[in-house]
Amino acid sequence: MMWGYGLNWLSMTLMMLGSTIWLMILVVIGWTIIRWLDQRIVVSPARQIAVPSGSVSTAREILGQRYARGEIDAATFEQMSERLDAADNRHQKHWGNVSRPMGEKLFDAS
Repeated sequence: MMWGYGLNWLSMTLMMLGSTIWLMILVVIGWTIIRWLDQRIVVSPARQIAVPSGSVSTAREILGQRYARGEIDAATFEQMSERLDAADNRHQKHWGNVSRPMGEKLFDAS
């Protein structure tokens, strides 16, 4: 005799439901951690992503192509080139002044 401890359809259904709920909880936790890490890596200013040179045109290349096709005149080309130089210099000055105290990690949580 089993004395009522046998496996019937109700207990089997509840066991499968409980296992499914735990599995779904683990999947949601994993998905949340992956999304959090992905956003943290993308937002981090210290991380630079290497892009193959042939896949993306730089602003200078596009400007040169537009000038070569005759879409812009020489004065506009010179003016835009000066703006690009100024933007590059500002960017280099900004990152040139960045200093880190001794012992500070490159990828910190803050």
